Amino acid sequence: MSILHDEGQQAIATESRRVLDARTSKARLLKLLEVVGEYDAPFWETAVEQGWTALAIPEAHGGLGLGLIELGLVAQASGAATAGAPFLTVGYGAAQALVLAGSDAVKAAWLPRLASGEVLATVAFAEGNAPLPPVPAVTFDKGVLNGTKHGIPAAITADVAVVWASHAGRPALVLAELDSVVRKPIRSFDNSRLYADLVFAQTPATLLAEGEDARALALDLLGRMAVITAHEQVGGAEALLLIARDYANTRKAFGQPIGAFQSVKHRIAELYGLVEIARANAIHAAAAEGSDDFLMAAADARISATEAYDTAARDCVQVHGGIGVTWEQGLHLHMRRARSLAIEQGNLLFWEDLLVDQLTGETA
Repeated sequence: MSILHDEGQQAIATESRRVLDARTSKARLLKLLEVVGEYDAPFWETAVEQGWTALAIPEAHGGLGLGLIELGLVAQASGAATAGAPFLTVGYGAAQALVLAGSDAVKAAWLPRLASGEVLATVAFAEGNAPLPPVPAVTFDKGVLNGTKHGIPAAITADVAVVWASHAGRPALVLAELDSVVRKPIRSFDNSRLYADLVFAQTPATLLAEGEDARALALDLLGRMAVITAHEQVGGAEALLLIARDYANTRKAFGQPIGAFQSVKHRIAELYGLVEIARANAIHAAAAEGSDDFLMAAADARISATEAYDTAARDCVQVHGGIGVTWEQGLHLHMRRARSLAIEQGNLLFWEDLLVDQLTGETA
């Protein structure tokens, strides 16, 4: 089922973009690219103040009771602004894990704090090149976690994590506080994503789900986070499209705007098509939340949005020519973010394989 956004949802999209346009600083974001362990505090303060942290959490637990559509619109505005903090996506994933599988006590303990922004959360599923390894190397036994999760976004500052682990030979999802966990920060090309290795050593944890139930829940969470990421990628790709268009209409060569040359205007036209396809897929996936076809829709959105953002980041620099690679121009922010988002929640190979599995399954 696809949708058109209603007036309330359009207001969320417009207001989110307005607020972020007013409070985002390109100079501040460029500085964060070179610093390990810091994020854009004004962005996160804005997210808490605007209620974005509570958007998709049930009202019974201090949230606003909205859903993936509304949070996706906020993520799209964040993508256009190259928001300097990763918590919106992984925090949503962790909260949904608790909503769907947590006990009443766990929900009462954590969901209100996640909604208020008091607690920062992340999701630690991947190991090596596998976004969701069949047999996780991290183990959960007798109430404690042991092992290492590598390259986890938001891990430098997160207070709690939902972890994909192995329990008695079966996969499991567990909730772990990170107070005593050793964190090994990673210097990356997009440092505001706060990547770090999490080293669990007899870390107390709470079991959320195990076996096939855990795997089904983990795939659903990956799908949900992929839809949020797809919206963020659409926002970034659209921003780059507009930047390239405006530059092509003002920069002149041989007495005319460079946008008059086929090599430039065709590139921008093709980019417009990629952005609109990605936008449609992201909207459709958000509207499909909870349906039997949700994973298929999420894979579609993830694949098309990754292609759109990667292409936009590359082509926008090409349209600008030499000035496009200068630091002051700021296109580095989108170039690096496009690559970061392309591998978080699984790379294209993972989502393409998942899409094929869905298409060749019982619904084919």
